[in-house]
Amino acid sequence: MKKSVRYGLSGALAGLTNGAFGAGGGMVLIPLFRRFCKMEEKTAFATSVSVILPMSAVSALIYLLRSDVDFLTALPFLIGGTLGGFVGGKLFKNIPTLWLKRIFALFLLYGGVRSLFF
Repeated sequence: MKKSVRYGLSGALAGLTNGAFGAGGGMVLIPLFRRFCKMEEKTAFATSVSVILPMSAVSALIYLLRSDVDFLTALPFLIGGTLGGFVGGKLFKNIPTLWLKRIFALFLLYGGVRSLFF
């Protein structure tokens, strides 16, 4: 299968995950970037963020058009998430790749356990 087709299918899978679950595109993209594109881990993390932004914007627009968005509840999360994203982006270069992998894996495990049992 051609690289461009694999990449497109990978992007579609990430978009589907993002749209259906409200998040999670990065969980799909990072391993795909590593495997298909042979990206270095830090590059895969950073690239996934840049890909997730437009996917999230499209998903948010669809949710907004369907009136599924509660802006008042979301506002403090949006402000905190923006600040956290800024700080995380600044700290990113200083965190060793091994620790990025471990932290990412812990978030995945935490999310999986929460989804299964709570």
